[in-house]
Amino acid sequence: MRIALLTEGTHTVAQRAGGGWCGRLAGALAEHEFQLYLLGTGGGPEYAGPPPRGLAAVHELPIWGRRPAGRRPAAHRRRSYAAAYEELVRSLVRPADRAGFGPALYRLAELAAEDGALPAFLASGQAHRTLERVWRAPGAETAAGQPLVRDVLVAGDLLEQLLRPLSAPWYGTGPTGLGSADLCHVAGGGPAALPALVAKHLHGVPFVLTEHGLHLREQYRGYRTAPYRWPVRALLLAFFRQLTAETYRQAAVLTPGSAYDRRWQERCGADPARIRVVHESTPAASREPAGPEPERPTLVWAGALEPGRDPELMLHAFARVRTELPTARLRMYGEEAAPGYLAHCRAIARKLGIEPAVDFAGRPPATADAWAAGTAVVFTALAQRSPRLLADAMLSGRAVIATEVGVAPEVLGPAGLLVPPRSPRALADACLALLTDEERRARLGLAGRLRAQERFALEPEAAAFREVYLELVSRWPAFPAAAARMQPFARPAEYWVAGAPVTVEAPRTPAPGSAPASEAATEADPSPDGGRAAPGALAEAL
Repeated sequence: MRIALLTEGTHTVAQRAGGGWCGRLAGALAEHEFQLYLLGTGGGPEYAGPPPRGLAAVHELPIWGRRPAGRRPAAHRRRSYAAAYEELVRSLVRPADRAGFGPALYRLAELAAEDGALPAFLASGQAHRTLERVWRAPGAETAAGQPLVRDVLVAGDLLEQLLRPLSAPWYGTGPTGLGSADLCHVAGGGPAALPALVAKHLHGVPFVLTEHGLHLREQYRGYRTAPYRWPVRALLLAFFRQLTAETYRQAAVLTPGSAYDRRWQERCGADPARIRVVHESTPAASREPAGPEPERPTLVWAGALEPGRDPELMLHAFARVRTELPTARLRMYGEEAAPGYLAHCRAIARKLGIEPAVDFAGRPPATADAWAAGTAVVFTALAQRSPRLLADAMLSGRAVIATEVGVAPEVLGPAGLLVPPRSPRALADACLALLTDEERRARLGLAGRLRAQERFALEPEAAAFREVYLELVSRWPAFPAAAARMQPFARPAEYWVAGAPVTVEAPRTPAPGSAPASEAATEADPSPDGGRAAPGALAEAL
C-alpha cells in the first residue's frame, strides 16, 4: 500500500522524525511504499539529493518565514474567504462557537484548492480587519488582556503561517497527491496534521497519528517564554487546542509512545477505543552493553541543569551517600538550561562539603560514554515525559534509579529502583543499596537491558504498525461515499436476482407533513415488495 508520512520539519524534529524515525519505519516496512511530506522551516531544503533510505520521495512545504508568492482572490471570492476566516476566529475567541473550528478549517481548504489564494488573503488587510473585529467584539475571551493593533498584526501573521498547509500542492489523486494514498501517517501532530485532515475531508483518506511527546503539551511549555504579548499567546494556544481536539476526533488510530501520553490524550478528548500504545524504537537497541564498572563507586546523573530535573535532590542525596560510603563519586552530565543554575549547583555542593567528589562534566560526546563512566545511573526529574533517555540508560546494562514520575514506572517496571520525588533520604538509600551490592546491580542491569530491548527495538514497533496499517485499510472503505451500498451480505441473494440492483440510500428524517418512509417507497414503486423480485418472477428466473 502507499503510505504518506507527514511531519513538521524543524531542525531537531526533521533530524529525528524525518531522517531518523520515519526513515527507520519505512526501511522496516519495505513491503509498503512511503512518501514523506515535510513541513519545513523555510530556511532551505531539509533534504538535498536522493531521499533517505526507505522513502520513495520527499515533498517539502515551508510554513515559516516569508509568505509564498501568489495572487489575491477575486473580488467575488473574498466574501467566501472572509466568512470562513471569521468563523475560524470566532471558534478561537468565543467558547460558545468552538464547534465551528472544523467546518471553517475545511471550508478554507476547499477555497484554497479552487484558486490557491489562501496565503494572500490571510496576509491582506481584510483578514486583519476581520480578526480585529471578532477579537474585540463583545463575548470574546480576553482574560489575557485586550488585544492591541500590534497584537492583531502579529497574530494574523502567525495564523497565516500555521494555515499554509491548507493550500499545499499535495491534494489530488496524482502520483504525488495525498488523495491517491491508502492512508496517511502523521508523526508529531500540530500543523503536520492539517494535510491529513484535509485529505480525509476531500478524499476520504484515513490517517494514523503518532505522538512521541504530546504536541499540545509542548506548546503550553514553550509559550510560557514566547516573545509575544499574552493576548497573542492565548489566541495561538486556543488554535492548538482546537486543532488537537479536531485531530483526535478525526484520527482513525492514535499511537502514543507511552501509557502516560495515552492518559493525556484521553484527558484531551481522544476516544480510548482508538488508542494503542506503540513505544518509539531507538537505534541504541542493538548497541553493545557498557564495559566494566569504574574502580571507585560512581553515580552518574544525566539531564539538563534546570529546576525541573531537580539536580539539587541528587546533590543532597549524594551528601548522605558520602557519610556511609566516603569513596563514592558523582558525575553530573548535562548543559545549563537556566541562567546561573550551574553556579547555583556548585554553591550547593560546596555548602554540603561534597564539591571535591562532584564532577560537573557538561555534555558527553555520546550518551553511551556517560553510562559507562558510572556504577549506577540516577534520574531525579520532577516530570519525566519522554522514555528515550531512560531506555538509553537501561540499554547500557547499568542499574537505573529514577523518581516515580511520568513514564518512569512503566519504562523501568521491576527492572530498576523507583523512589519518591523530592526525597533525599529515599534516593540515598536506593543509591547505597546498589553501590554496596554488586550482584543486585548486575541482576537489575541485565533485566533493564532485556526489558528495553523488548520494548524499544525496531522489530516490535514495525510489527505493531504493520498490524495497524492492515487492520485500518481492511475496515476502511475504498469508496467512502458508496460504503453503504458495498457492504457484503447486507442484502439476501434474492434482492439482486430480477432486474438492475436498487440503490439503497441511508434513511432520512421525513419532513413535517410528509408520508412515512414505507408509504413513500410504496408510492414510488408499485411492486408489492418495493423493488425486489416477486415470488413468481423469482421462480421463473430460477
